[in-house]
Amino acid sequence: MEIWAQLILDFLDEVIKRPTVLIGNSVGSLACVIAASESTRGLVQGLVLLNCAGGMNNKAIVDDWRIKLLLPLLWLFDLLLKQRWIASALFDRVKRRENLNNILLSVYGNKKSVDDDLIEIIQRPANDEGALDAFVSVVTGPPGSNPVSLMPKIAIPVLVLWGDQDPFTPLDGPVGKYFSSLPSQLSNISLYVLEGVGHCPHDDRPELVHEKLLPWLSSLPRP
Repeated sequence: MEIWAQLILDFLDEVIKRPTVLIGNSVGSLACVIAASESTRGLVQGLVLLNCAGGMNNKAIVDDWRIKLLLPLLWLFDLLLKQRWIASALFDRVKRRENLNNILLSVYGNKKSVDDDLIEIIQRPANDEGALDAFVSVVTGPPGSNPVSLMPKIAIPVLVLWGDQDPFTPLDGPVGKYFSSLPSQLSNISLYVLEGVGHCPHDDRPELVHEKLLPWLSSLPRP
């Protein structure tokens, strides 16, 4: 996660070269949070977080009773994935078109957003060289920084948008509850819950995201 955050900062420094609003979804949101917390040159003007993840994988969320129940299985899963033939067989199964379709249908509130183009976008990189290693690394690797320790360090404007039908980072989970509590604690943070929306609001119901995002962007001071 920290490497991704540094890549963001390097891109802002070397390519954009002016204060920029970072927008991320899930672990992309977390990468933006890390980047903003580490930025010392005023490169990040604001943050838009869409269903921010609590870490690279579920092992970061140890204070959720659901994760606590699953931890022994997660540890066993990590152990099994260290066997390459098991990891390869599982990955081949996961990236099948019908399985990706079912996974995406469980993630999206608006089922019409799950179409052939979306499945192709997800499936194509899974066939690249090194995709299996990346899959294993994400699932079994360290979860990275926790947003709970980083958000209080961020003073720039932050817009948080959260789909209320997210199965990965639900509103009633520890990460969702934490972000829901922030507007009452930190004046720079605004939060809106998007009804009928899953884990990927920008693709699930883009019109609802734009409804909140565009006025917020317009309210930011000019850099």
